[in-house]
Amino acid sequence: MLTVPVATWWLAGDLPAVPVSAGRDYAFRPWPIGPAVARAAAAGSLAAGIVTVAVPAWATVRRVLDIRCWAVLLPLAAAGFIAGAGWRVMTAGVIGTHIGAGLVVFFGGPVILILLVWALAFAASLLSSAGRPKNRLSTRTPSEPMPGHLAARGCAGGAGSRGTIVTAHG
Repeated sequence: MLTVPVATWWLAGDLPAVPVSAGRDYAFRPWPIGPAVARAAAAGSLAAGIVTVAVPAWATVRRVLDIRCWAVLLPLAAAGFIAGAGWRVMTAGVIGTHIGAGLVVFFGGPVILILLVWALAFAASLLSSAGRPKNRLSTRTPSEPMPGHLAARGCAGGAGSRGTIVTAHG
């Protein structure tokens, strides 16, 4: 999820409000990063970001990763997006007062904090429930019928136990 702020920072691009000749004021001076380094960082973060999304998505589709993990990953990605875009706004050159920087701090900071607290609390909740036995294929109870595609894979009992549902409980 660390790729999101870098990719957002690069995709937003430089946000000067005035030409260099007018004498820009900054809330924070931008880092002296050359265009080639910025492109390399962007390419690396975009490639890593694609992998960062594709692997958990594949694992979720294959039912290896619990879908509830996305309730941790998506807020972290949103916080990274706000941080990357906010950094571009805070380093934009302006004349006089930098109102955008104040808005980023006033609104963006609390939103990022809320997203991070949410992700941390939900991750702690998932980790605390990880030790409890649970059927990871679905949330159905053992008394409910097994979906046809699972029964066809042999997830139901063997030849001597027709109709028996095998769950993670044993």
